[in-house]
Amino acid sequence: MATEPVEEQEKSATGKSAVEGIKEKSQWLRGTISLEMAKDSDHFSDEDKQLLKFHGSYQQEDRDARKNRRAEGLGKYYMFMVRARIPAGKMTAAQYLAFDSLAGTHANGTIRLTSRQSIQFHGIIKKDLKGVIAGINDCLLSTLAACGDVNRNVMACPAPLHQDKAHKQIQDDAHALAMHLAPKTTAYHEIWLNGKAQHAPVEDAEPLYGKVYLPRKFKTGFTLPNDNCIDIYSQDLGFLADVKDGEVTGYNVLVGGGMGMTHGKPATFPHLGKAIFYIPRDEALHAAEAVVKLYRDHGYRADRKRARIKYLVADWGLEKFRSVVQGYLSTPMALPKEISVSGFDTHLGWHSQGEGKFFYGISIENGRIKDEGDFKLRQALRQIVSKFQTQVRITAIQDLVICDLNPGADQEIEKILRSHGVRPPGELSNIQKNSLACPAIPTCGLALSESERLLPALIDELEKTVAELGLSQEIINVRMTGCPNGCVRPYQSEIGLVGRSGEKYVVYVGGHVHGARLNFLLKDLVPKAQIIPMLRSLLVDFKAKRLSAEGFGDYCHRVGKEYLLALLPAGA
Repeated sequence: MATEPVEEQEKSATGKSAVEGIKEKSQWLRGTISLEMAKDSDHFSDEDKQLLKFHGSYQQEDRDARKNRRAEGLGKYYMFMVRARIPAGKMTAAQYLAFDSLAGTHANGTIRLTSRQSIQFHGIIKKDLKGVIAGINDCLLSTLAACGDVNRNVMACPAPLHQDKAHKQIQDDAHALAMHLAPKTTAYHEIWLNGKAQHAPVEDAEPLYGKVYLPRKFKTGFTLPNDNCIDIYSQDLGFLADVKDGEVTGYNVLVGGGMGMTHGKPATFPHLGKAIFYIPRDEALHAAEAVVKLYRDHGYRADRKRARIKYLVADWGLEKFRSVVQGYLSTPMALPKEISVSGFDTHLGWHSQGEGKFFYGISIENGRIKDEGDFKLRQALRQIVSKFQTQVRITAIQDLVICDLNPGADQEIEKILRSHGVRPPGELSNIQKNSLACPAIPTCGLALSESERLLPALIDELEKTVAELGLSQEIINVRMTGCPNGCVRPYQSEIGLVGRSGEKYVVYVGGHVHGARLNFLLKDLVPKAQIIPMLRSLLVDFKAKRLSAEGFGDYCHRVGKEYLLALLPAGA
């Protein structure tokens, strides 16, 4: 969820960004990380902190402490975020409990479920960094390629539906692709897993990525047409399944999704992935490799703000992109089929998974698993996972699914949740269950405004508003970020709130819960106190003038920006 700091956008004398030079001379991602780890210091050099990302960590600052530390004449309080690579969000009970233990011994006591089906820890200090990364590897997961200019965590719908073969197929394909596209450098083992550190020039190899890796991060996902719970159109590379008789026979390959943009720079923009070609299922790895190689060779490396593959797709157009990618494929390209997304599922609550078993999806507000006062969510989940000892899965909307349960386990789970001050998903509003926020302040260095710490209060107000209007049954998704990088995909949502400056936000409306349409900017520089009154004015008109079965995003898209602006209260 963290992204690169502003200074990284500066170009070197070679016409490439400074980060390109750091990667090139890094000795296959080694840099001087091992030497820095041995120093009695609380942070890494500017160059090594860029390389840390490939190993799954971001160097951050506690922004809450900044003002007091300055007054006391102290420097920054450095801390680290560590993120795991968890393909399709699948974990064993032992793995989840190991992460829970690491949160208590090395991090800030919380677990953060990400919008890419992973887990990240916050508040780690430098001396504990190796212990966290080694601990994650001890339970047979990794942090390698969870961040950095490589293919990151591969997503797939996590639902454990044994009676639906297609779900297992896309999950298997996600795992296979994650392993196939993982970096091959031995630096990770040397630095974090008690390998022998190499400080002399090293002959290593990256047959896919090469010495400078990719121009920017690269995100991949697999989805089914009837359940786009991972937002396939937001992925740099997306595989939209072609399902026949309950099995995946092939995929439309989508390229060019991405949410990041920069305020005031129209050359940067969110973009939906475009269907480029079609492949049989057994060619997924080869197709992915072809797109990655194209991006490696042709991606923009001078300006990191425009380095994502979406800008190649947007600038070249589909025909040129198809022509170039054909050169990386070993067989003639087939044009994409007519496959469209038709559904979205949160996977919350009690569901049959087949073979006499059930799964239970637990809503985690903004993905933050914590104990706070009478609210003991972390303790509750530890007790549930320990008791049932079943696989758990992370969803793309920052929730947790407990799998392989026997009939009646839902009553036991809900009893545990309530005894720890946690409301079961059946007692939560649709607004809350469909909301997302990025961490933002105090951990993210790019955050311009609050997000995770502000959204719960806004959701409480919005819940009251929709209840007063008789709209509580509506599915309206709200996504909030502290900056325009769009880590929780706010530009696809029906209501997107993007940090602008301090307590002011950009308000977007008009997306769709299926994720196949971008929203539009309704109003810029909106003070947080005006957000709910603004939305109320739109919801009042929506209730009065909606078409039959029309959702809120569809209504906003239909009536348009000028009509909606005329509805806003005076002074908004």
